[in-house]
Amino acid sequence: MSNKNWKVLPRIEQNFIEKYPQYNEIILQLLWNRGLKEKEEIREFLEFDFVKNIHDPFLFQDMETAVELIIVHIKKGNKITVYGDYDADGVTSSVLLSEVLQTLKAKTEIYIPDRVSEGYGLNKEAIDYIDTTNTKLIITVDGGIRNKEIVEYIQKKNIEIIVTDHHIPPEEKNEYPECLIINPSVPDEKYPFKYLAGVGVAFKLASAIIQKSKLNEDDKKLLQEKVLDLVALGTVADCVKLFGENRTLVKRGLEILNKTKRIGIKELIKASSLENRNLDSWNIGFQLAPRINAAGRMAHANTAVELLSISDKKEAEVLAKRLNARNMDRQKETEEIVEEIQEKIEKKLKDKILICVNEKEKDHWNEGLIGLVAGRICEKYHRPALVITRTMGGYKGSGRSIINFDLIEAVEESSEFLDKYGGHPMACGFSLNIDRINDFKNKIKGVANEKLGDEDLKPMVIIDKEIPLEEIGEDLLADIKLFEPFGQGNLNPKFLSRNVIIVNIFYMGLDGQHIKLILKNEKSGIINAVGFNQTEKLHNLSIGDKIDIVYYVDMNEYNGKSEVQMKIVDIKVFSM
Repeated sequence: MSNKNWKVLPRIEQNFIEKYPQYNEIILQLLWNRGLKEKEEIREFLEFDFVKNIHDPFLFQDMETAVELIIVHIKKGNKITVYGDYDADGVTSSVLLSEVLQTLKAKTEIYIPDRVSEGYGLNKEAIDYIDTTNTKLIITVDGGIRNKEIVEYIQKKNIEIIVTDHHIPPEEKNEYPECLIINPSVPDEKYPFKYLAGVGVAFKLASAIIQKSKLNEDDKKLLQEKVLDLVALGTVADCVKLFGENRTLVKRGLEILNKTKRIGIKELIKASSLENRNLDSWNIGFQLAPRINAAGRMAHANTAVELLSISDKKEAEVLAKRLNARNMDRQKETEEIVEEIQEKIEKKLKDKILICVNEKEKDHWNEGLIGLVAGRICEKYHRPALVITRTMGGYKGSGRSIINFDLIEAVEESSEFLDKYGGHPMACGFSLNIDRINDFKNKIKGVANEKLGDEDLKPMVIIDKEIPLEEIGEDLLADIKLFEPFGQGNLNPKFLSRNVIIVNIFYMGLDGQHIKLILKNEKSGIINAVGFNQTEKLHNLSIGDKIDIVYYVDMNEYNGKSEVQMKIVDIKVFSM
C-alpha cells in the first residue's frame, strides 16, 4: 500500500473556536489551515463580495501614467500591439486586453511569439515585424520584465512600451526595463496583492482604462464583468495561489464562464464534453486549459487566440475541434517522452534534482512538452526535475519543483551558464549554449544538494483534519463548498478516517482501471469510496481489511441520483 508520510495539520486552538462561535469546528479548522485567522480576511473569504474584495487598479504605482499614455494613443488613432505569450495565461491576457481596447475604439493587434522559433518574451525579429505594422505603442502581457535590452531596442524605433507582467523581476533594479511597469511582483510595488496571474494584471490595466473611459457606469460594469471568464481561465491555468484577490476573480469569473456568451468558449466546452455542467476550477485546470495550451505546445497559439476572439459559430466549432485533436496528440507525445526517459530516471534517484537531457541532434523532444514531462517526473519521484532538449542553437529546458525547493532561485544561482531564463518558485524555463550544459548541470545539482535534505524528498500527504466516518454527509460537503473554488494555496480539503472496514470491492471502467470500495465502521452506515485509475495501486485490498483512508469528499450524481462519496487519495492497511 502507501509509502507516503501522512501529516495531519495541527488542531485549531481553543481560543480560536471561542473567538468565532458562529462557525463550526470543520470550517474553523479549514480557515486555520489556510492561515485565515483575522476577522476581515475570514469575512473576505467566506462572505463573497466582488466589489469589496477587489483592489483599486490605480494602487499600482505606474497605472495612472500608463492609462494616460494608452488614452493618448487611442485618441490619436495609433495602432497598439498587445504582445503576449503562448500559454493559456498569455493567450487569455492578450484577448482580454485587446477586446477591451477595441471596445473603447482603439486600433489593436495581438502578437504571440512562436514557442520554437522565437521562445518566451520579447525578441528583435518580432519587434522588427511589429515596426512594419506602424505600431506606436506595445503593451506586453504575461512577460517583459526580464527584457531590458529588447525594450531599449523598441524605444530606439520610437515605439512606446508598457510592460505588464507577474513574473519575478531580476535581482538588481538596474536590470529592469526602463519603461512603465505594472507588475505586483516588483519588490517596491505598492499594490497590496502580489500573486496575480498575467491575466489578472491585464485585467487590472483593462479595469483602469474602463474607469477612465466615457462609458456610463452600467456599461463600465458590463464590460469589466464580460471578460472575467477569461480571467478565470488564465488564472487557474497558470497555477497561481488561489486566495485573496485571485480567488475573488476566479469565483466571479466562474459565474460568468458558466453563462458565457463567448462563442469560442462555448464550443471549447462542447469539444471537452462539458456541456450542461456547472464548471469549476478543476474543469478549467484539467480540461479546458490543457486544450488552450495545446495550441502553443503543438503548433502556434494563434489558434487559441482566434478561438477566444471569434464570433462565427461554425468557425469556432472547427477551431475547438482542432484544439481538441492537438490536445490528444499532446497527451500521446508526452507519454512517449516520459516512457523514453523512465529507465534513465531510475538510475538517477540518488540525485536531489533530476535532470533529463535529450542529446539527439535530429530526434528532439517537442519543446512545448518538456514542461509537462518535467511535471510528471517531479510528481512521480517527488524531486525537482529539469527536462532539457536540443534545439537548432543549443538547449532549451523546463523545470518543475516540489514545495521545499525554490526553483527559480536555484536557476538564478546557476544563471552564469544560461542565455535566458525566467519563471516561478515552482516552475522555470531557460535556454543555454551547447558547451555550457555540463557546467549548468553541475552547478544546479550543487545548489539542490545544499538546500534539500533527505526529509524534503519524502512524498507527503498533508491532511486537513481527522474525522470519524460517520461525520461524512451533506452537512460536511456544504461546509467544504464554502471554500471553493479550489487551487494553489487553497486546495480541496483532505480528510483522514481510521479503523474503516472494507465491506465490498468493485472494479469499474472498460479495463477495470477504477476501484470502488464499500466502507463502514462501528458507528456509520455504508459509504462509497472511489479511486480513479487506482486499481493497480490498490489491487491487494481484500474484503474485511481494516484500513486508514485519506480522501476528498464530493457528490456523486448518476442517473438522477445524488449521494455523498469519498474520493480516495491514499490508503494504509493496518489489520488483515
